[in-house]
Amino acid sequence: MKRSIVRLSFISLLVTAYGICAATTAHAYIKKIQITTRQSPAFGGYSWPGVGQYEKIAGKAFGELDPKDSRNQVLVDLQLAPRNAGGKVEYSFDFYLLKPVDLSKGNHKMLYEPPNRGRKTIVALNRGVGGNDPGVVTDASLLGDSFLLPQGYSLSFSGWDASAGNSSANFNTTITLPVARNADGSPITGPAYEYIVNGGTSYELTYAAATIDRSKATLTHRVHLNDKPEIVPSSGWQYNADGTAIGLLPAGTSFVANDIYEFSYTAKDPTVNGVGFAAVRDWNAWLRYETKDSAGTANPLAGDITRIYTECSSQPCRFLNDFRYLGFNEAENGKPVFDGILQWIGAGDGISMNYRWSDPGRTERNRQDHLYLEGRFPFANVMTKDPITGRSDSRYARCEKTHTCPYAMEIFSANEYWVKAGSLMTTDPAGEKDLPDSPFTRIYFMSSMQHGTGNPASKGNCQQFQNPLDQQGVQRALFVALDKWITTGALPPPSQFPKLSDGTLVKPDQASTGFPRIPGMTYTGFKTTRYLFNYGPNFYKTGIPTINPPLFAPPYQDNPANGPIYPSFVPKTDADGNDIAGIRLPEVQVPLATYTGWALRAAPHNDDGCEAAGQYIPFPKTKVDRIESADPRLSVEERYGNFETYAARFEQAVNDLVRRGILLPFDAERMLKKNLEDVRKRNLFSKK
Repeated sequence: MKRSIVRLSFISLLVTAYGICAATTAHAYIKKIQITTRQSPAFGGYSWPGVGQYEKIAGKAFGELDPKDSRNQVLVDLQLAPRNAGGKVEYSFDFYLLKPVDLSKGNHKMLYEPPNRGRKTIVALNRGVGGNDPGVVTDASLLGDSFLLPQGYSLSFSGWDASAGNSSANFNTTITLPVARNADGSPITGPAYEYIVNGGTSYELTYAAATIDRSKATLTHRVHLNDKPEIVPSSGWQYNADGTAIGLLPAGTSFVANDIYEFSYTAKDPTVNGVGFAAVRDWNAWLRYETKDSAGTANPLAGDITRIYTECSSQPCRFLNDFRYLGFNEAENGKPVFDGILQWIGAGDGISMNYRWSDPGRTERNRQDHLYLEGRFPFANVMTKDPITGRSDSRYARCEKTHTCPYAMEIFSANEYWVKAGSLMTTDPAGEKDLPDSPFTRIYFMSSMQHGTGNPASKGNCQQFQNPLDQQGVQRALFVALDKWITTGALPPPSQFPKLSDGTLVKPDQASTGFPRIPGMTYTGFKTTRYLFNYGPNFYKTGIPTINPPLFAPPYQDNPANGPIYPSFVPKTDADGNDIAGIRLPEVQVPLATYTGWALRAAPHNDDGCEAAGQYIPFPKTKVDRIESADPRLSVEERYGNFETYAARFEQAVNDLVRRGILLPFDAERMLKKNLEDVRKRNLFSKK
């Protein structure tokens, strides 16, 4: 029988583990660094005018945390972690630095990136210079056109995420975390959960099983999200010898790729994943404020940093959402860690991290990982009241009390509205009104974009071709605006996102969105629902689940039987199916296609959500094509007549973004050239 959802009257009285605490004297610090790689000069010796050459420094850092420090007491299970002779909790992580050889020639600012599952994503912001070991790039044309290095920024990366694994090969950034134990030293056990959609004959568990007795675990299988899960009998699967993986029987049988398997079992030895928040805080604070470690090893950036900005893509942005909320932007000395944050596709969610049996590598979308907690109130940067629990809170509540709030540019795609309930970042959680800007943040919606940039020649697992819209130029312009906002007080471009008040934020049904009925295309209005999960009594106070996963039943979306719902909405479209509100790239302002932030899967999982993907659906080429296909969208011919008209309008749209401070001239020139060359090659216009 399905358990009832936690009573709202009880939840409203909970004092969460995220409660605001007054800071006490701190004792956590970076105890030691070990430099294992030093390359000077890096980048093949390339020298930037006015800045000179760069060097690469990589290695491992060792930190320790004081469990008695109120700044750290928010971390679930820290009190149960092993302690050294000094009563501190130890951890270590990989780091990677790029800095001017002569720091006096740099700009005395550092850009920190929390890697995505151990991998660096700086290539997008840095205009092509990146990869997991960016210091080995030697292409002079790439280096000369790069974004951050000619300005003299130092760059830093460090491990924080348990899901990055334990291999540091190719400068993968990992973290070694403490394992919580009971007070008597015995192993902690409890309910754990795995969502499995990958193929292969073996699946590695996030946490080892406490027992390999198969009668104590349940494996289910289904094809579609809303199919009834079928139990796989215990004779149909097995553990490996040490209980760290499972496989199907007979041995060698593969899991069906993209089918949904769910595994519930009793696990042991939870890692204290929340230590990753403190690791990022203390590493950046050490680089900014300290001169050496306790062994006397010099800080490579000692005395140089005047500002630290951080940028991220997707998963680590959700990490930074919780980093801010939990108060980790306050260093041990009471000063701020980061001055500014450039967020890309993090939106209103946090991360499955500061809970027992959590998995930071998971990401909820409209088909996957629904039962890992990442979307938890508060969703917004300003104070709101939770209509379910009655609690009031904001992501910035703690840092406002300590005067350590970072400024932030929150940039996200249409995909976050459809698969992560992204509208909760800009509406009250009752879904009744728009929210004002926080004085510390601006919010920018990239109209019609998927979660990143897709390949328009590939459908992948989806029904339509992927969405190729590219936001990188906008990111760079808003990074410049963020720097000016912080250093000079110059206000950035105003926030741009869909709103309830002007009718551009609506329910997902086709009548409400206004999405056209395009031949050969399926529209279901399928989006993720944000529930208040029931993980058992006291979970929202302790972070320790007694019910895991929460008990759900089909349909998985918009089903009040599965728990209280926070209403969320999606962008309204124009007659072409392109989003109306937000930053509309020139390809959306002067369109040749419909671009969406959502997609549906092809067979055999047809009409399930296609996760991060969007869609690219070209317009008919001519009026005759449009009439023959019964496509309601005007043809390319009817819109523009000839290439020259199209090119002039596209150039005007590009120049408008430059004028508004949303595109830099360098990127505008490249965008215009690339687009017009591509359109010419496609032969969309008749020659007259």
